[in-house]
Amino acid sequence: MASELIENLLTLVPTLPGCYIMKNADDQIIYIGKAKNLRNRVRSYFKSTHTGKTAQLVSEIDHFDYIVTQTDKESLLLEINLIKKHQPHYNIRLKHGTMYPYIKITKERDPQMIITSVVEDDGGEYFGPYPNIYAASGTLDLLQKTYPLRKCGKNEKRACFYYHLGQCIGPCDHEVPVAEYEAQKARIRRFLNGDVKNIKDDLKEKMAAASEDLQFERAAEYRDQINYIEQTVEPQNIMSKQYNDRDVFAFYFDKGWISIQVFLLRQFSIIKRDSALFPVYSDPEEELTSYIVQFYQEANHTKPKEILVPGNLDNELIADTVEVKVSTPKRGDKHKMLQMAQRNAKIAHLDKFRLLAMKEQKTTGAIDQLSEALNLPYLKVIESFDHSNIQGTNPVSAMVAYEDGRPNKSMYRKYKIKTVDGSNEFATTQEVIRRRYGRLLKENGDFPDLILMDGGAIEVNAAKEVLEDELGLDIPVAGMVKDDKHRTANLIFGDPLTIIPLDPRSQAFHLLQRIQDEVHRFAITFHRKTRSKQSFTSKLDGIDGVGPKTRTKVLRHFKTMKAVREAAIADIQALAIPEKVAVEIHKAAWDGQKDSPYANEGLVDSIGAVDGEETNEVDEILLNIDQGLSE
Repeated sequence: MASELIENLLTLVPTLPGCYIMKNADDQIIYIGKAKNLRNRVRSYFKSTHTGKTAQLVSEIDHFDYIVTQTDKESLLLEINLIKKHQPHYNIRLKHGTMYPYIKITKERDPQMIITSVVEDDGGEYFGPYPNIYAASGTLDLLQKTYPLRKCGKNEKRACFYYHLGQCIGPCDHEVPVAEYEAQKARIRRFLNGDVKNIKDDLKEKMAAASEDLQFERAAEYRDQINYIEQTVEPQNIMSKQYNDRDVFAFYFDKGWISIQVFLLRQFSIIKRDSALFPVYSDPEEELTSYIVQFYQEANHTKPKEILVPGNLDNELIADTVEVKVSTPKRGDKHKMLQMAQRNAKIAHLDKFRLLAMKEQKTTGAIDQLSEALNLPYLKVIESFDHSNIQGTNPVSAMVAYEDGRPNKSMYRKYKIKTVDGSNEFATTQEVIRRRYGRLLKENGDFPDLILMDGGAIEVNAAKEVLEDELGLDIPVAGMVKDDKHRTANLIFGDPLTIIPLDPRSQAFHLLQRIQDEVHRFAITFHRKTRSKQSFTSKLDGIDGVGPKTRTKVLRHFKTMKAVREAAIADIQALAIPEKVAVEIHKAAWDGQKDSPYANEGLVDSIGAVDGEETNEVDEILLNIDQGLSE
């Protein structure tokens, strides 16, 4: 199931061509792909069932990014360039080359045109890559009919079949002058570089004539040839026809935020994209100027031969500071490249604010939905309680507070249950409600707008009895009823208590789930610490020479038995504890541990640590996770 972040990102992806960049939790690029429709392609990873390596890939995706292009061909070229640069783990096919086709003019006395997927440094001329073999083959077939080179073998003794069809220039029939080959190759270059208007117009006329003569198969052939031309020779902005390395900077500014996109071109191709998005308090053009200067002060950013920037910047100042040529193109390929960067800057900016709107909807929007469902005023502050114990031992309660739909951890509270023996849900609820709101009443504090009990009718009725009958307070109380997997299933509220229907897909329902998960986590963590401290205390109490004062010193200084195990005997002695007692404390801390240094003395229980002890390895890891989540 996709994470909440992924679900939000999926709603932002446009229905445009481009490249998507999958990243893991360490922000490493693990896969790069291209698509005619980014939204459909990216969604397919998270909305479909996969097997094998695709399933493994999806399991590692933490988040993703994308770059929008003008055409599908641009996305193909960008994909190849990015894969060659970043070498993602899951891009097996393109890692060490490309399976996409090229049209090649061989370097021979009598050159020929062929299709290849391997680009070599052999003096040949390569055109491409192209989206698929069908488009490349169709275009090659058209070229051989229009601007033929050699199509026969090298040692033909007589004119070949293709020469009679006009698809071979004729080295099999006569010696073709080098100048004729060069002129033909020049025509092919112009065609493959986009000069196709005359040929397309001719094909369109032939297609129309064939259709009028009811020669529909012939008309379809002309149509396919036109499509092949459009797929293979359409203009693109990814591969530069100029060798100079250059960086392209563009920005979009709105709502006090600037979005910056940087495209890095090296050896004809875009190989990397950098981006930034931050609030600005001055002129956006000045911010971009400052950003460019700082960009090249970073060690990992090498200076190119040229920097392209939008208008209204002080190009001379940037050039003097960075010591690189700076220009603002008004037309041509450079201008198109700048437009592409500006388009992506705008998309990134819009995505940022759409995500912010989603987060706002998730919080205040969820509160509005919940308030409406319960027929209550705006629920600015919600407090939720959960209890935790194991077979009635070390009972505790915990309370979390949500303000405007967000956790306010400064308001969290923990309670050790004092008046209840064993597991008594009703009495435990009454004690903690009495202590929490009795104190607020005494201190004239602010009361919440809603109390949520992480339980059913028993806890709700217990809370209402204390609030209304003992404290005279009128605070709404609702219960979060769980399913058999301990997940929020329903909300109960009112007098008499009734089930409040909530759409499981609604923001209000998701908010209740987050509150339930958080209060449960907080209660479990507190209970684990309480059990741990009691276990630690009981072990210390069993040592001769350890009284209340010594026990308190050890607990305050080391806090956990793990810390005592990691300490030296001298560290324990430093607390003004005799060496003999310090040794016994150290042994007690190691009691039940498999790798105890005292194992050979027969002093360690081979069964293991006390059940629930915080300081065995599993509990220690769990505690660290809990603490990390609560920070």
